[in-house]
Amino acid sequence: MFTESLAYAQRCLYCGKEYPLFPPIVAGCPACAEETFKAPLELLFDYPDHPDFFPDVPLPGIARYSPLLPPLETSLSLGEGGTPLIPVRGRMASDTIEIFIKDESRNPTWSHKDRLNFAVVSTALKVQAKGVVAASSGNHGGSAAAYSARSGLPGVILTTTRPPAIASFLQAYGQTIVAVPDVYTRWELMARLVNERGYHPASNQTTPPTNHPFGSEGYKTIAYELYLQLGKRAPEAVLVPVGFSELIFGIYKGFVELKKFGFIEKLPRMIACEPSAGAPLKKALAMDVPTLLVETDDSDAYSIAVPVNSYRGVVAVKGSDGAAVAVSDEEAKAAQYQLGRMGIWSELSSAIAFSGVNHLSSLGIETGPVVVINTSSGFKDISVGRNPVQEIDGSWEALLKILEP
Repeated sequence: MFTESLAYAQRCLYCGKEYPLFPPIVAGCPACAEETFKAPLELLFDYPDHPDFFPDVPLPGIARYSPLLPPLETSLSLGEGGTPLIPVRGRMASDTIEIFIKDESRNPTWSHKDRLNFAVVSTALKVQAKGVVAASSGNHGGSAAAYSARSGLPGVILTTTRPPAIASFLQAYGQTIVAVPDVYTRWELMARLVNERGYHPASNQTTPPTNHPFGSEGYKTIAYELYLQLGKRAPEAVLVPVGFSELIFGIYKGFVELKKFGFIEKLPRMIACEPSAGAPLKKALAMDVPTLLVETDDSDAYSIAVPVNSYRGVVAVKGSDGAAVAVSDEEAKAAQYQLGRMGIWSELSSAIAFSGVNHLSSLGIETGPVVVINTSSGFKDISVGRNPVQEIDGSWEALLKILEP
């Protein structure tokens, strides 16, 4: 059964051209497409004057916000959303600014991607697709596999060679998992499955990235939950790890809607945190261009170390008077270590957002609260399994030798 939705159309984020709600336009706006630029779309909603349906408690199950989301097939829900907001304690805590971690690793497949895939796979069912296909290095692929399995549609995940733990995660849901050498080849194969076999695209397939217009709408629910968890107030800033910017745009749009409804007076500043190995969003903003293709170095934050930004990130950062921060692997690893000492196991590509806390003063963020989005469990990290556990012979003396070197 599909939920009631107030969505009625799709609109290009760049030129403003409107299209019917279905079919979803995933490969970018046809009206303003150029050889080197394609623009993403968003959904338009027939907003009520006041959303009387808006809940008071941020429980799991994002379908509780269904009028503000695309049509959702309720039977697909795995209890996504309702993730905890954890105050920062210890040395990273500030005497003047409240800092919180929104821990998206508590979702069903241990990442924020479940909010997106609930919406995207619901759409696949709505348009009677033959299957679901995603190109992903980890989080997105596992989530798409889980929701496509639950839907009964065949799923194909085009990935790269992964460590054994990640490969097992992707394979756990009984879908077809195939390793392909590079991202551009994955996108080409994905496009053929969409165009020739009737599969529904659950991830990006274009350069620059446009992604699924229904997917980012699922991330709006993070903004709704933050508003409720913070005692019906907005944070001063939200620090978000950024690759193709679906997440930061979705959170931004959720706060835009909260402001429209009069729930908050001011938008939080959206702070995009990306690997300094490329940092295309930061560079695109500095050059005042919608997208930018850059040279990239190797980074252990592999899932967000991308060579080109999405226009969605530009919209979110500019629209909120935000900023982009480039973070080195060394900074991200230090943040990952600090999060671990707080009881949070974060993937390096996620911990990069916590590094943004070190930039608060330079960004003029002084009052708070500040929210850091922890997108994924450290189980997804490329380094999982590299460090062996110390072994002893079982004697008290051997244990003391470790405890008191």
